[in-house]
Amino acid sequence: MSSIDAQRENSEAIRALAILAVFFVAVAVGGYLYTMAWSAPFPRDGTSLVVGRDFLNLWMYGRAAASADPSRYYDVVEYHRALAALLGPNYPGQNWSYPPSIFFIAAPFGQLGYLPALLVWTILGGALFFAVARRHIADNRLLIALLLSPAAVLCVISGQSSLMTAAMLITIFAWLDRRPIAAGILIGLLTLKPQLGILFPVMLIASARWRVFASAAVTALALAAATALVFGPQVWIDFVAKGLPANNLVLADPERIATPFYPTIFMNLRGIDLPYNAAMTVQLCFSALAIGAVFWAFRTRRDADPLWLMLLFLAWSITAVPYLLSYDTLALTFAALLLLDAGRLDANGRRFVQLVYWLPIIQVGLGNLHVPGPALLAPAMAIYALIRLRASSVPADALDARCITAR
Repeated sequence: MSSIDAQRENSEAIRALAILAVFFVAVAVGGYLYTMAWSAPFPRDGTSLVVGRDFLNLWMYGRAAASADPSRYYDVVEYHRALAALLGPNYPGQNWSYPPSIFFIAAPFGQLGYLPALLVWTILGGALFFAVARRHIADNRLLIALLLSPAAVLCVISGQSSLMTAAMLITIFAWLDRRPIAAGILIGLLTLKPQLGILFPVMLIASARWRVFASAAVTALALAAATALVFGPQVWIDFVAKGLPANNLVLADPERIATPFYPTIFMNLRGIDLPYNAAMTVQLCFSALAIGAVFWAFRTRRDADPLWLMLLFLAWSITAVPYLLSYDTLALTFAALLLLDAGRLDANGRRFVQLVYWLPIIQVGLGNLHVPGPALLAPAMAIYALIRLRASSVPADALDARCITAR
């Protein structure tokens, strides 16, 4: 196929994604509003959860931050008791999953009413993600496809932090070599949601980016120390003793309530009722594969096309962990769309991009039916990127304006 034909197919694929994204948002938002119940004290969505869902946890962190015992809600029973007093009995169970350093971010929101806090949170996350994405994307069709992607929409509906964390991940890769200290600081801050950055130590060691590594380590340690200083060391003790075991209950849940929302190997296997230990064994095999692949790529292909390296890293990051939700694939969606726009994909690559783009919907649809398979899309995309990197021998420029800004 000639380069002109390939460029035309890439353009058509972008146009199709943008159009489908608009229809998807219209249906998703329309359905969400139609099933919403505007009842006091907080409006509920069609699943009986409060509007903003996961933001409720962050807001409760903010309210607790100003109390004498800020970490008490790491006790699941105590937290459910507080939610029942606030929302009425029989509210679906939730738990605190963030490390206590999140208190610094949550505290200001806890001073506001729930709905005003949710509105400010959503606007801030959307504005940050838009500002970062706009720096790298000039094609409005591509920008529409990204901003209205399933991962982004699910993030807004869930009141999640993925708009902010995706913006951080994009910026980290843009700054790795241009602003290593700043990139390290952002990596250190990602310890607020550690499942997103589990492979960063592997990547930084493999590529010998020691300034970034040191900056990230100092930032993470300083953040943990500041949390203990301001809120007391007990918050870390409670997180380890009560919070982490409560998080593991989500993975071990025999009723498999959460499995439709996790595009991970472990949760796909739990969805078909594979025993916990067996599912975790398979997950660890994929985790080891992810660690080895990232180490090889950044050790032997550090100067390869940074877009491919970014895509590979993000895809293996999803593969490596058992606990990661569909909206956390937003940064991978960004990298995949950017490669599509850059014209660096063949026909197979374009198909992978489309599958990754719709991964959150595929996961929810098949996950509710307890059909495994969506979790294989991220490692398949990662293996495809690995093959392309292994075949390439011509170094590309660093991730800069030429590389990730649409022309």
